[in-house]
Amino acid sequence: MADVATLAALRGIESDNLAAYSAWVAAHAETHVPFVAEVNGSVVGVAWLLVAERVPGNNSLDRRYGDIQAVEVREAYRNRGVGGALIATILAEAGARGLLHVTVHSGRRAVDFYRRAGFCHHRQLLLWQPDLEG
Repeated sequence: MADVATLAALRGIESDNLAAYSAWVAAHAETHVPFVAEVNGSVVGVAWLLVAERVPGNNSLDRRYGDIQAVEVREAYRNRGVGGALIATILAEAGARGLLHVTVHSGRRAVDFYRRAGFCHHRQLLLWQPDLEG
């Protein structure tokens, strides 16, 4: 795996926040799995898979699911298949882990990218946000 400083740089974490970022990565190692893309030995992209559990049901005790988070590809390597390879790797891992589904909260510009990877809008996924202006 890439070192934390490399992951932080891809995320735009400033050096004065590196210790806190490193502590977060260590504290979340069981639930947040980073996948990196390398070109000629250099890390050019990263995508994180959050593995979480829903409350068990009578007929389904293992209700783990995934959420793709913080996909970052260095600008010079965008539109070259790096992001697609990262997502394909995450989805293969999700299948190997037997996850129920994988979600992603996408920015508008990346919606088509995720749709090409097999994601679709789901009518049952709802979002609540607090009123931060009030």
